Amino acid sequence: MKILVIGSGGREHAIVWRLAQDAEPPELFCAPGNAGTAALATNLPIGAEDIPAIVTWAKEHRPDLTVVGPEAPLCAGLADALEAEGLKVFGPSQAAARLEGSKGFSKEVMEAAGVPTARFRVYTDSAQAIAELEDFGFPVVVKADGLAAGKGVVIAKTRAEAEAALHDMLDAGRFGAAGAEVVVEEFLDGEEASVFALCDGKHVELLPAAQDHKRAYDNDEGPNTGGMGAYTPAPIATPEVMRFTREQIVLPVLRELNRRGIPYKGVLFCGLMIGSKGVRVLEFNCRFGDPETEVVVPSIASDFAPVLLACAEGRLKEGMVRLRNEAAVTVVMAAPGYPGSYPKGMPITGIAAAEATGCHVFHAGTALREGEVVAVGGRVLTVTAFGKDLREAVDNAYRGIGEIHFDGAHCRRDIAAKAFRHL
Repeated sequence: MKILVIGSGGREHAIVWRLAQDAEPPELFCAPGNAGTAALATNLPIGAEDIPAIVTWAKEHRPDLTVVGPEAPLCAGLADALEAEGLKVFGPSQAAARLEGSKGFSKEVMEAAGVPTARFRVYTDSAQAIAELEDFGFPVVVKADGLAAGKGVVIAKTRAEAEAALHDMLDAGRFGAAGAEVVVEEFLDGEEASVFALCDGKHVELLPAAQDHKRAYDNDEGPNTGGMGAYTPAPIATPEVMRFTREQIVLPVLRELNRRGIPYKGVLFCGLMIGSKGVRVLEFNCRFGDPETEVVVPSIASDFAPVLLACAEGRLKEGMVRLRNEAAVTVVMAAPGYPGSYPKGMPITGIAAAEATGCHVFHAGTALREGEVVAVGGRVLTVTAFGKDLREAVDNAYRGIGEIHFDGAHCRRDIAAKAFRHL
C-alpha cells in the first residue's frame, strides 16, 4: 500500500509515525514533510498548498490513499482535485471543509441540525454589529468568518475592545477576504475539549478526547499560540459527554450535510466548551488538530491505514478502532520569542536520548541542514509520552524534554494540570 501525507508539522509526523507502526507498513511519502518524517517516509519538495503539483505527482505515482493534514488545501479543493483523478482521499471535499473555512456556514449548519452552540449573528457592516453588541453582553466573541491562521478570534472583555475588533476586521481589512464577514457570538464559560470524529459520510468513530493548552506560559498566561501541549484522555469529557457528542453533535451534522448533498469523509474536529450551559460547540475543524494529534493518534492500537482507507471508501464500521489503555501527554518545545518573532537555524541535540527514555519526539518546525537537525519554526518539537495514568505520562514527557537542547528553547511546565483538579 502506498500513502501520501500532505503537510509539514508535528501533526503530519505523528500521522506518518503511526502509519509506520502498522503490521504491514505502507510505503510512505510526505509533501513537503520535515526532518522527522524524513526518517520514515520519502519527503517530496512540494508545498502543502501547491495543489497542481500534488495532483501531478499523484497522477503519476497513484497512491492508494492521500491523507491531508492542513486545512488550507482542503478548503482550496485538494480532495476534489484528487478524487477527480480517481484517487482516494482521507479529507473532506471543499464544500464539506467549509465547516472550518466559513464560521458563518458552520453556525448555519449547526442551527439547521439542532446542534448546541453559542448564540450568534453574522455581519458585514461594522456599524450594525456595534449597534447590536448589547444583545450579547460582555465579554463577547468576535470571529473573522474565514481562515485567519488561528488569529481571527477576539474575546472582547469590553465594548471598546469589541468595537476595535469589528473595525479592525470589517473596516481596516486586517484579515482580507477572511474578515469580510464576521461572526459575533455570546461568550461561553467552562473548559475546552477536543474530540476527533472519524467519518465516512454516514458512520462515525470517536477518538478519545484531548485538552489543548493555548497560552504560551504556565497558568494559562501570555499570548495565544497554536498550542503548547495536550493530553488524553481529558477527564472533563466524561462518557456522558462523549455519547452526547456523537449523538447530538456529530451525527446530526453529518445528516444535515448529506441532506444538502455534501457527504463528509475524513476527520471532523469538534472543539467543545463544557460548562454551565452543558456541552456547546465552539468550532468545527476539517482536519486533525495540532498538538492534540500527537497524543490521540499514537493512542490508536489497531492498524491505522485500514481505518483511514475505510473512511475514504465509505465503509467505516464500529469497532475498527482499538485504543491503548494508557494516558498520553505531549509537550511542545518552542523557539525563543514564539508566538512572536523567533530565530531560526539553531542546532537541536538530544532527540535520540529523549527517545531512549521511551518518549516519541515529533518534529513540528525542523529541517535537515548538512545532516544536522535544526529549528526552523516557532513550535519546534512535541515530546509525547505514555503512562499507566496521567501523572506517569506527565513525568515521562518532562523526563524526555530534559534530554533535548537548542538555544532559547522554552516549554510550559504545567501541561495536564487542569486534569488533576478533576481527578
